[in-house]
Amino acid sequence: MNRILRIFILVSIVILIGLLVFGGSYGYWIVASPEKTCASCHEIGSSVKTMGESAHTQISCFECHGTAFSNGLHSLSEKSQMIFSHLKSKPESENIRMTEAQYLETMERCVKCHQTEYAEWKSSGHSATYASIFLDEKHNKTEQLNFDCLRCHGMFYEKTINELVDPISTEGPWRLKDQVKAKQPVIPCMACHQIHSLGVPAKSPDYSNPNNIFYRRNLENNSVGFYSRHEKTHFHLSQLPTPVMLNGTDTVKSPDDHVYRLCVQCHAPSVWHQAGQGDDRTLMGVHEGLSCTACHERHSNNQRNSCLKCHPAISNCKLDVLTMNTTYSNPASPHNIHSVSCKDCHHEFSKKVIKEFFEK
Repeated sequence: MNRILRIFILVSIVILIGLLVFGGSYGYWIVASPEKTCASCHEIGSSVKTMGESAHTQISCFECHGTAFSNGLHSLSEKSQMIFSHLKSKPESENIRMTEAQYLETMERCVKCHQTEYAEWKSSGHSATYASIFLDEKHNKTEQLNFDCLRCHGMFYEKTINELVDPISTEGPWRLKDQVKAKQPVIPCMACHQIHSLGVPAKSPDYSNPNNIFYRRNLENNSVGFYSRHEKTHFHLSQLPTPVMLNGTDTVKSPDDHVYRLCVQCHAPSVWHQAGQGDDRTLMGVHEGLSCTACHERHSNNQRNSCLKCHPAISNCKLDVLTMNTTYSNPASPHNIHSVSCKDCHHEFSKKVIKEFFEK
């Protein structure tokens, strides 16, 4: 056997042994308990702990975060950077956070289990992209872009508004400095959902206990919370405050539904807390005290036929709520559905009845 052949055989054996060792290690990492793999890194031990107490406790880490080869060389490079971050001695390595790109990749994996929710989100206003928000000429000419825009539109964006859009003024034309951002969503799932949060996996109710299948059963919102861009962390609904809302000098009753506390973080009032000002949608008038979810579906934001939930087609006042002169049927109506009062509709109805009476 010549020397070249011996070298070739030796190299082949070394490569084969290396592949077997690597394959075995990789397979072990995939199937082993997180406590023996991911949790062995103290930097992410707390995340693994909360995951074990969440509704996703039965899901393996790699099903959401991917493996070292999920996206080929890109994933391998990412994992290598994590190892480098682990080994360096700087304090920031103690607080490992996902990048916006990683959040978006993880969101795509959510679709495997949450197809309906994803489809509804996709059809809603919350699926708006960077281009649709930051290149809106009408809005940009009315209000100048500023750093606080990213509080609700781009929570996970790592840079500043100056690095995103040019120019920062009310005079266009505007352009995104990074065209990759154009089609990316500004409000991904994680803006309102914390995956690592307290909760229990979904299960069938105890059918022998009527309270568990009755309409008064509790609806859990374990994962719902608000992601603060400035704090770089999620705040659970129980940690969010209910703001004091005013209508002039009168206090407006806030909904008992805790989801309202999430909505009002972005659909927020002015600094004077006047309901209906700024981006606020707190209900006043006849709908005061109702929750956002009384009319809006949770993921699609769709409010189609929401009026009919409380107002049947044949009502005592003989008014069709679907054609009533409010912004529900006509966006140009002076009667905003969020603040409409009895007199807004019944005053017109009374004038109509009086007119018909005298004409007879």
